[in-house]
Amino acid sequence: MQAQTPFKLEEIIANFNLPGEYIGYKLSNDGHINNTYIINFKEGSGKTKSYLLQLINTNVFKNPDELMENIVGVTTYLRKIVIDNGGDPERESLNVYFTKDNQPYYKDADGNCWRIYNFITNAHSCQTIDDPKTFANAAKAFGKFQCLLADYPSETLHETIPNFHNTVSRFADFEKAVENDIAGRAAGVTQEIDFVLSRKDDTGILVNMLKDGKLPLRVTHNDTKLNNVMLDNETDEGICVIDLDTVMPGLSLYDFGDSIRFGANTAAEDEKDLSKVSLSLPLYREYVAGYLETAGASLTETEVEYLPFSAKLMTLECGMRFLGDYLNGDTYFRVAYSDHNLDRCRTQFKLVEDIERKMDEMQQITQEIYSQIKK
Repeated sequence: MQAQTPFKLEEIIANFNLPGEYIGYKLSNDGHINNTYIINFKEGSGKTKSYLLQLINTNVFKNPDELMENIVGVTTYLRKIVIDNGGDPERESLNVYFTKDNQPYYKDADGNCWRIYNFITNAHSCQTIDDPKTFANAAKAFGKFQCLLADYPSETLHETIPNFHNTVSRFADFEKAVENDIAGRAAGVTQEIDFVLSRKDDTGILVNMLKDGKLPLRVTHNDTKLNNVMLDNETDEGICVIDLDTVMPGLSLYDFGDSIRFGANTAAEDEKDLSKVSLSLPLYREYVAGYLETAGASLTETEVEYLPFSAKLMTLECGMRFLGDYLNGDTYFRVAYSDHNLDRCRTQFKLVEDIERKMDEMQQITQEIYSQIKK
């Protein structure tokens, strides 16, 4: 007899066309936004087939219809490409299972929204980079994701989180946080505030280039952390990019820059000892090589030119969001102690400074690899 589930499982299963007999579930909650479960079914052949059941966080994603319209559109498009290329769509793309009344999610009597994906077998995700090749493999996966979606009509996608990487808007939010000083903390962080204010011009560069037609609007993932790539258990190669809730129209540079911010930092995101914080040029090289190997043909020369700058900009954006939340009284990011967001912002700002020092080297690495790929 199955243990009682924390959700109405029988009701949910009854509303989806899932073949076989339900035999159990387990929690799979690597993400911070949605609750995810692996549900297992015994098929007629005796084999076990697993699916991912996920409770959509409608506090963050307030319009599940638009959210799922984005995901269904992108996954259907990718699935067709995988099939056309002779790949395995059950492992190389996320697939949305529809309800019996042909909806991409089921809404229960309590207003909870449930969706079901395929479970990617013989694969894993990583939280940290123990081997530089893992970072390169993630880069190839995100680069391939970008390349395969190069011709997707990005203008048809909804903004699931408006102005998510609009750095001009983010800067305006930061200025408002400084002005309001809700938590009464501004006087103690004037150095950090000045750090952001002195880089105001940086926040408008990519936004203005998009506005002027110098950068193309693309389909972007917007959460390109290492753990959003499924890696093959045997080869460690990237199989599938997951967690598509933040897929929106945007700049390829947002995805690249955030990957470097997260993955090429030599320290933890909330490291207090700032002497440990720096940009790893070897890891930067690994990521650039992997990313351009798969995405390079779909990118413009201007996009490639601004890859190093995007790492600085996304790090600055993250830092000012941490600092803004600190000034607002820690209302957005989850904190473990009173100065957690302050420590986080200081780490990001230290990384920004190191990127600024290494910008010429980053440019050289990028152009060197790009030149090799173009040959």
